[in-house]
Amino acid sequence: MLTKKDTEKRQQIQFLCIDELVPREHLLRKIENALDFSFIREEVKDLYCSDNGRPSIDPVILFKLSMINYLYGLHSMRRTIRESEVNMAYRWFLGYDIMEKVPHFTTWGKNYSRRFEGTDIFERIFTKVLTEALECGLVESETVFVDGTHIRANANLKKNYKEQAQKAGKHYHKELMREINEIREADGKKPFDGDDNSGETVTETKSKTDPESGLFHKGEHKKCFAYNAQTACDRNNFVLAVNVVRGNTHDSVAFDGLYAGLKERLSGIKSMAMDSAYRTPWIMKQVMDDGIIPVVPYHAPMTKTGFYKKNEYRYVPYSDSYICPNGKELSYTTTNREGYREYKSNCNICAKCPNREKCTHSKNMVKVITRHIWADYVEDAERIRYTPYAKERYALRSETIERVFADAKEKHGLRYARYRGLEKTKSQVLMTFACMNLKKLAKHKWLNPQLPRLLFRFSNFLPVFCNLLKKQFIPKTKTVSASC
Repeated sequence: MLTKKDTEKRQQIQFLCIDELVPREHLLRKIENALDFSFIREEVKDLYCSDNGRPSIDPVILFKLSMINYLYGLHSMRRTIRESEVNMAYRWFLGYDIMEKVPHFTTWGKNYSRRFEGTDIFERIFTKVLTEALECGLVESETVFVDGTHIRANANLKKNYKEQAQKAGKHYHKELMREINEIREADGKKPFDGDDNSGETVTETKSKTDPESGLFHKGEHKKCFAYNAQTACDRNNFVLAVNVVRGNTHDSVAFDGLYAGLKERLSGIKSMAMDSAYRTPWIMKQVMDDGIIPVVPYHAPMTKTGFYKKNEYRYVPYSDSYICPNGKELSYTTTNREGYREYKSNCNICAKCPNREKCTHSKNMVKVITRHIWADYVEDAERIRYTPYAKERYALRSETIERVFADAKEKHGLRYARYRGLEKTKSQVLMTFACMNLKKLAKHKWLNPQLPRLLFRFSNFLPVFCNLLKKQFIPKTKTVSASC
């Protein structure tokens, strides 16, 4: 039977409270239950006047508005305020009644520029949420997954200019130079001075609208101005540390800032899974010196077509030399300023070699192979790669760190930078990951305040229990000889 909806109820008056309009299982209810937001007042109380001035808007309201913005992927504070005017769940989360006026969208911008800009309040909020997850036992510190993702900057690619900039020195230059000079003194050679790329300049392409971003090349033909967000997460997809740099900064260069923040927040890390971009001597050295197992994939050598690859030259440790594919020795000569030991062949032997065209095209007919003074760490990481433990851990990257980036970009608007400048982009990244951690924390706490800790302990005990069952009940297979 065809019916018609009665629209006269629009004018009906009812007695109810806003709490009755929000569903029991709503995400914002779970978040309100999971975290006491009053800590924000303590964090920002020094940024407000205590004895005079007009009463301010509660800072908890301002940051809750920001969280709604990032939780639901709303692209501007103007839209967040517009949604909060009509969304009863948003009003309930902010503590507003049905008729109370929501702050104007410019209120957040004015408070940010006058109070919060230049402070570490966003990082402290991120740390507070992560600390709650750690106390609940939801973070698994055995394996940490590290990777970087690029966030497209709010900048026009066509509006750019060229600038000569001084080449940045290595942050580990002092430690590297100390070991280089020790080797050179042992070889009876003059040590180098302490200068690092002094006077060297490079040409950089910078944006006129956002000079702090960097030009990032996506493949051969596509490029854009972007920022690089270095991120670390655990097996349960909780983000543990973040470091935001310019888009043209290589992952291996930006790793140190991420690693320093990771060590401050987390202890007991057993292994660290990374992609091939982090397979550098310095990263492998500092990770392994801290007792952490690096899990990195194979990195193919960049060799010209038709030439012998470097792994075809066999290194002989006891004689500190290389053997070429034709069985001839390349002897150690010196250690250069970049930290590479140089091994050279005999020009008289190479001149008569029938395969010299596959080895070198140098005019003096000398083949030179370089080996970093920390190459042993890279070789140890290569051996670790073949172990069952490393294969199992590296296979989890697709469902951990890659899943974190996918959710952040598709659900929370992290594909594009909303603001201009490194500091504002970093605050966007920190708040996005803080909200993602808060969602996970809230859903676990909503079930039972003690359940997360019990589940975490059970998940750690489950593999051991399964191994015991296999040893106890599964019979060992007998080997059959070839003669049978």
